[in-house]
Amino acid sequence: MSKIIRTEPGPILSKAVEYHGFVYLPGITARDTSLDIKGQTADVLAQIDEMLEHHGTDKTRLLQAVIWVKHMKDRVLLNEIWTPWLPKNGAPVRACVQAEMAAPEVLVEIMVTACK
Repeated sequence: MSKIIRTEPGPILSKAVEYHGFVYLPGITARDTSLDIKGQTADVLAQIDEMLEHHGTDKTRLLQAVIWVKHMKDRVLLNEIWTPWLPKNGAPVRACVQAEMAAPEVLVEIMVTACK
């Protein structure tokens, strides 16, 4: 049986879970929620890069992304940061939906799955 590796497990979630060559990240929000949608998106993507690297993989191995935005009108601005961040011809499958966020200052939350 393959080992399940949990990074910084807490009472309600882990920072990542690795299993059988797959890395699952939770919904990640910006550390600085005073930023605009582009700033928050850039911060979230930097955190994703850091966590994937911690698990021995990177954004070239992304399989799936789920993105929640506070305002669907911000999707265009989010994509201005998202698109150049992606590797050429390396976009994962993706959903992007408007949602009521856990805190009013959070504008975007992104969850990804990657393989090693």
